[in-house]
Amino acid sequence: MVAEERMQDERRSLIFTYGTLKRGFSNHTLMQELMRTGDAAFIGTVRTTEKYPLVCGPYRVPFLLDIPGCGQRVHGELYAVSIKGLARMDELEGTGRGHYERLPILLELEPRDNADGRISGAFSMPCGAEGMTSAEAYYGHRNYAMELWMKNGKKGLSAYTERETKGYVKRKDRPQHLTFLDHIQHFLSSSPSD
Repeated sequence: MVAEERMQDERRSLIFTYGTLKRGFSNHTLMQELMRTGDAAFIGTVRTTEKYPLVCGPYRVPFLLDIPGCGQRVHGELYAVSIKGLARMDELEGTGRGHYERLPILLELEPRDNADGRISGAFSMPCGAEGMTSAEAYYGHRNYAMELWMKNGKKGLSAYTERETKGYVKRKDRPQHLTFLDHIQHFLSSSPSD
């Protein structure tokens, strides 16, 4: 039993972060905590192999939408995350509450600064085609994704940057009498001047 638990602890999932979980953004504290406990490791910077919509929703919250071929190739960060760390990320992203869905995505490694171009660290990349890897990302839930894409005028971002965070409201500072899905529905039904 102990050996089985140890094997589960050692299994890692590759997770693509594109918004507030990235370094320098508001929810990166979770990734820092997971790295301190050994439940996550930063792998490197990546971008999607296909175009995807990356849009801002209510309170300037970023959403990657599972509508391949639309939007732009999205830049972000790749982490190797333990099962325990993944449970913490799923909780933050509300996968059990219909906020986001964790689904596969194909990524390309960004050019490296070091001379040999390899990613540092003990984690070996399970690459298919040269420089590409399969991971998972937290996509805005399919129940509202297309409406969110339409609300943003079918225009997506290539990266969630400091500019997009202007107007971002942390979860604790949002109206607490509404659920996250209520906020999304209000955003989708509001006029552009709201």
